[in-house]
Amino acid sequence: MKILFLLALFFSSVFALHVRVVNAEVGNGKTALLKFSKEKGIEYKIIEFEKKKIAIFSNPFNSNEYYALIPVSYYDKPSQKNVQIIYIENGKKKHKDIVLKIKDAKYKKETLHVNAAKVNPKQPKVKKTIAKEYHEAMKIYHTITCKSYLHSKFILPMQSNITSDFGTARVYNGSLKGYHSGTDFRAKMGTPIIAANDGKVVLVKKRFYSGGTVIIDHGEGIYTCYFHMSKFNVKADQLVQKGELLGLSGKSGRVTGPHLHFSARIDGVQVDPLQLIALLNNNLILNK
Repeated sequence: MKILFLLALFFSSVFALHVRVVNAEVGNGKTALLKFSKEKGIEYKIIEFEKKKIAIFSNPFNSNEYYALIPVSYYDKPSQKNVQIIYIENGKKKHKDIVLKIKDAKYKKETLHVNAAKVNPKQPKVKKTIAKEYHEAMKIYHTITCKSYLHSKFILPMQSNITSDFGTARVYNGSLKGYHSGTDFRAKMGTPIIAANDGKVVLVKKRFYSGGTVIIDHGEGIYTCYFHMSKFNVKADQLVQKGELLGLSGKSGRVTGPHLHFSARIDGVQVDPLQLIALLNNNLILNK
């Protein structure tokens, strides 16, 4: 019996699941990062979180580990949520549960005055355009490219003062209209906007709310977006490198003046772009 116990102990230690949650406490609208050690006899399959399936990818910067990004909705309340990791061990399907603590990010509120036609458009043609643009974008954001275009750390799309943070509750012309879905950078008309990292341009278009828009797919469910542009320097399906000129800033779409709205999506969920960049640069994209 003692020998059997020691054998069981040995094999359990050999196939112990090594998962590290980089930020086990995460604010609403932020992103959590999980890292998995590559181990003999273990094949990671998928993560189940909030009835969603989240892919696990091989870390392109470390051949000895996998990673997964869990986007937390802005609308999530403080709570403890279960994260289930599905894996195969010696041919048997198993799972490991861990807890992710969601905290209140305590976002601010701001009041803006814009063209009334941009706040609550009623014309059927305009409403149809808005709906079409929304579905077009969501189809892009929910497309998971199973490769990474990344080769180095992210940079900011421009060096300028931030005028509005992600998550700020927005009151347009006296009416609460959701929250700020990105980070705004001060930019005069015609200021160069550059790619935050390598990727593939998947949308170049003038849209009703976001105006001149460029969206970049960085692979593995990571997207960055650049809004209110006045001029484009890239085309859809074009591969771009970090720092490459995407176009010029402007005041197109729903705006109070010229600026750059910079945002990010993970698995279709809007997340704080600066928190995401810091998380990836400091914990995934090392020494690059």
